[in-house]
Amino acid sequence: MSGPLKGIRVIEIGTLIAAPFAARMMAEFGAEVIKIETPNGGDPLRKWRKLHEGTSLWWYLQSRNKKSVCVNLKSAEGADVIKRLAKDADVVIENMRPGALEKLGLGWDVLHAINPKLTMVRIFGYGQTGPYRDRPGFGAIGEAMGGIRYTTGDAEGLPARVGVSLGDSLASLHGVIGALMSLLRVKTGQGDGQVVDVSLVESVFNLMESLIPEYDLLGHVRERSGGALPGIAPSNMYRTEDGGFVVIAGNSDPIYKRLMQVIGRPDLADDPALAQNDGRVKQSAMLDAAIDAWTSHHSMDDVLATLERAEVPSGRIYSVADIVGDAHYQAREMLLDADLPGGASVKMPGIVPKLSETPGEVRWQGPTLGEHTHSVLESLGFDADEVARLRAEGAVQ
Repeated sequence: MSGPLKGIRVIEIGTLIAAPFAARMMAEFGAEVIKIETPNGGDPLRKWRKLHEGTSLWWYLQSRNKKSVCVNLKSAEGADVIKRLAKDADVVIENMRPGALEKLGLGWDVLHAINPKLTMVRIFGYGQTGPYRDRPGFGAIGEAMGGIRYTTGDAEGLPARVGVSLGDSLASLHGVIGALMSLLRVKTGQGDGQVVDVSLVESVFNLMESLIPEYDLLGHVRERSGGALPGIAPSNMYRTEDGGFVVIAGNSDPIYKRLMQVIGRPDLADDPALAQNDGRVKQSAMLDAAIDAWTSHHSMDDVLATLERAEVPSGRIYSVADIVGDAHYQAREMLLDADLPGGASVKMPGIVPKLSETPGEVRWQGPTLGEHTHSVLESLGFDADEVARLRAEGAVQ
């Protein structure tokens, strides 16, 4: 292992997206991540979305650098394996329903007593407290109740979702941030481990900018606005002559002036009523029409080249084909080649963020179910006879 988290042991008791994505990021930066999977199929993500020879391509990405240990948590012997792992672990990341680990004898009080330095990251729909804590909660519900879906989509259309599991991923990032803050506290001798309580709803809500004070003080309800950025102008999506769409963000004062000059509207560039954002917002529809009148008479390549010369932020809307073919993605090592079981080679996303001295790395793709059970149990002091007995009793696989 190498990386800034070298020497950190993480136990992942999670499925699908939120907890596994958080653990994946820690694994990419050197943490030893031991993923606990249950018998009879393991993590359902193994069968989600597009499969290659029976295994999800998402699985290989989400579980890279992890060790798979297959344990029956409902058996006393299986629970004992987790307790022995917890003795030397730094972090447990889980996304079971509140109270589920407690029913298995693996709740915070039990694990904290075994290892006071342990940090437990608990990710669930509504968090560990409150009147909704026992409701089932997925990322889609977090996006709905966190406020982002209400503000997403065309003004006259239905609320829309982003095309990825945004709520889960945002919760994962908050989980990693919380884990690192807790680890810093422990490693600098400021105190023992603690619970990091992450709600999917709150993780989305945390991105909602000035939504609350605008409503509370001004009575303003932020609505859907299509490709525009309400209250900031001009910033929108515009048509090009060849049928494409370009995003242009001309919303700082000097950028706005350059944009108006380059589209042939010096009158708008020099209008004192439009010199600052609050004035431009009042006439955002007029500004969008002026920009669209220019972009719709030029090709995408011409629009982008002209705006780049004028130092106006702009970009085409990328499909996955655009991403894979993009020179900047390639130069930044955001498209890595991976080898799958059976010899197939496939591109996978690179690692974010980029650290200059201790960069992340991919050591292996997602493991087979229980691939590391024997080696991890051996490292905990189980001898061959004990491992055989646990397998025979169905405690491990």
